[in-house]
Amino acid sequence: MDLNAVKMDKNSKILFIFDGLDESKLELNFRSEQRQHDLRQTSSVSQLLTNLIQGHLLQSSLIWITSRPAAVNLIPSRYVDKWTEIRGFNDTQKDEYFSRRFSNSHINKIISQIKTRRSLYIMCHIPVFCWILVCVLQDMLSPDSNMDIPKTMTELFIHFLLIQTNRKNQRCSGQSETDRIKLMQRHKEHILRLSELAFRQLEKESIVFSKKDLRESGIEDSEIKEYSEVCTEIFKKDRMFYKRTFYCFVHLSVQEFLAALHVFYSFVNKNHKALESFTVPSTSSQEEERPKEPHEDDVCQDEMSLHVLLTRAVDKSLESKNGHLDLFLRFLLGISLESNQELLEGLLLQVEDISASLETTTEYIKKILSEGSNSVERCLNLLLCLLEMKDSSLHENTKEYVKSGQQLTPAQCSLQAFILLMSEDDFDLTMYRTSQEGRERLLIVLRSCRKARACLRELDLSSNPLCDAGVERLSAGLKHTCTLETLRLAGCGLSGHSCRTLSSVLQSGSSQLRELDLSSNPLMDSGVEYLSGGLKHINCRLDTLRLADCELTSSACKALASVLHSDNSHLTKMDLKKLDLTNNDLTDSGVKELCAALGHRSCKLELLRLSGCLISQRGCEFIVSALTSNPDSHLTELDLSYNHPGDAGLQILSALPEGRVKMKVKWLLITVPNAR
Repeated sequence: MDLNAVKMDKNSKILFIFDGLDESKLELNFRSEQRQHDLRQTSSVSQLLTNLIQGHLLQSSLIWITSRPAAVNLIPSRYVDKWTEIRGFNDTQKDEYFSRRFSNSHINKIISQIKTRRSLYIMCHIPVFCWILVCVLQDMLSPDSNMDIPKTMTELFIHFLLIQTNRKNQRCSGQSETDRIKLMQRHKEHILRLSELAFRQLEKESIVFSKKDLRESGIEDSEIKEYSEVCTEIFKKDRMFYKRTFYCFVHLSVQEFLAALHVFYSFVNKNHKALESFTVPSTSSQEEERPKEPHEDDVCQDEMSLHVLLTRAVDKSLESKNGHLDLFLRFLLGISLESNQELLEGLLLQVEDISASLETTTEYIKKILSEGSNSVERCLNLLLCLLEMKDSSLHENTKEYVKSGQQLTPAQCSLQAFILLMSEDDFDLTMYRTSQEGRERLLIVLRSCRKARACLRELDLSSNPLCDAGVERLSAGLKHTCTLETLRLAGCGLSGHSCRTLSSVLQSGSSQLRELDLSSNPLMDSGVEYLSGGLKHINCRLDTLRLADCELTSSACKALASVLHSDNSHLTKMDLKKLDLTNNDLTDSGVKELCAALGHRSCKLELLRLSGCLISQRGCEFIVSALTSNPDSHLTELDLSYNHPGDAGLQILSALPEGRVKMKVKWLLITVPNAR
C-alpha cells in the first residue's frame, strides 16, 4: 500500500491492527529504556512496535492486537485498555448448529452421541471444527454407510481426509472411489506433499506461507492451482497486499493433523531428515526422568523405537510456551493406534508390535500429570492425549481413590481437577480430604460447572492464604454461570494483581456478585485503579464494597470518585450503596476527591465508612460542603470515628441540616431524627 496516497485531515485518527501476536517472531522488550518519539528515526520493527504500544510513538493512535490466549501476557497489562475474549460456541449454540445442519428425525440421537465423545464435543466450541464434524457425519450417516461415529479427534480427521480426497478423485476422474486403500494409494504423493508442508510450517510456527514454501515441499507452480482449487476444503489461497498470493490450510487443526501424519510416516519409513528434531533429547525435567533404552543418548533414526519418538514429542509439546504443538501431539499419539493405522492403509505401512510402546507412553504421560508441575492448559492437553489413545484408566483409578476417603495430596487434587474438567462427573467438594492448597487447586473446576446442587449465594474465604494465585483459580468459576452474590476475601494475602483479576469478573455478564470484601489485604492504590475498571462496567452489579485496611491513599479515592459519579457507570443504576474505607491513610486530600462524587447527583451512596483515615477539620469542611450542595444526596450513615476533626471540625459537622445523616465521630454516634 502506498501510504503517501492516504489523505487524512486534522481530526483523523490512525488505527493499527496487528493480527496474531502468538505467531509473531518479534521480540518485544518492554523493559528497555530506549524510548523513541521521533517518527523520522530509523529503528527495528520490534522497537517501533514496542514504543507504539507503550504510547511513545503516535500517542493519539489506536491499536488493536489479536492473539491466542497463551501469548496475551507478552504485553504488560498496564499498556492494555480493554480485553475482549472471543469464546466461540457455548453448549446451546453447538446443539443449535447441529440441529440446523441435520434436518432428519434422528438429530437428538446424533447430538447425544456427539456429547459422549467428550474430546470431540469440547472442540466444538470452534465453529470450523463443528463444520468438519458435520462434513464427516453427513457422509458416515448416509443410508449406504454402516460406520460408527468417530470416537476421537484423530479418527474424525482421518475420515475428513478420506472424504476430501475422494471429492478430489470425483472431480478429477468423475467417479467416487469406494475402496479406501486404492484411494489412499492413488493420491499418496499429493497427501504426503501437503503433510510435509504442514510440518515444515508448524515447526516455524507459521500458518501462512508463500509459493517458495510450497516448492520446498515439492509442490511446483504448475500444481498449485490443483492443490488450492481442487482441494479447497483442506488448502486455500488468499490474495494479500495487492499483488502477493499466500496460502494456508482451511484451519490450523488441519495443518496440525497433516504435520503429525508426516512425522509418523517418516518414522515408519525411517526418513532421517524429518525426524531430526526428535533425535535430539529434550532438556526438560520430564526427559531427565523418562526411562531410557540402552544407549538411547546415541540413538539414530534407524534405531529409534516408537515410544522414544512419542515421549520426546510429549516433552517438546510441554516446552512450547504458546501450546502450538498441543493438537499435533494428540494427533501423533492417535495415529499411533493400530485402528487408526488401518484406516490409513494404502498410505502407511503398519507398525508391528506397538502395544508395549503405547503402554510406556501412557505411563509416562500419567507420571507427568501426577507431578502437577505444568500449567493447567498443558495438563488438560495431556488428558486429551490419553483420551486420544483410548486410555481411561487414569479417570477410573482416581475416582476409586477419591471414593476410598484417603487424604489427597495437592498434586492429586490438580489431577482430579483436570479429570473433572474433562468429564461429566459431579463435583462435590465434601468428597475430597485434602489440605488448603489441595482445595485451592480444585477451584479451577468451578469454571466449567453448569449447575450446583445447592445454589451457593455466599462464600467466605477470609483469613486463608489464598494469595493472587488462589483468586486466579477462583475467578475462572466466577466468570461462568455462577449464583454467588457475596464473596469475602478479607486477610487472604492479596495484592493489586488480584484486583485486576476480580475486575474482569465484575465485567463478566454472568457474574451475580453484589457484595465484595477485600479488607486487610495490601492492595495499594494500583489495586483500586484496576478494580475501578470493573466497577465502571455495565455488567457490574456490586452494591457493597469493603476496602478497610488496604494501604490506600488519596490516589485510591480519586479512582473511586471517578466510579461514583461517572455518567457511564452502571453503578448509577445498580446503586453502590455501601463503601468501607476504614483504616486507610486517605487524609483530607482523599476526602476531597470522594466529596467531589458525593456532591454529584448520580451518586447513590448510602453508607460511607472513613474511620481512622487521618481526617482533620479541613476534611470535615469538604464533607459538609458536598452534602449541603447536593440536596438529593442518598447518604444516610457516615463513620468518621478515630479521626482528628478537633472541636472546630465537630462544630462544622453539626451545621449539617437536621434529618440528613447519621454520623459517628470518635466514639460518639450522632443520630439525627427523620434520617433519609
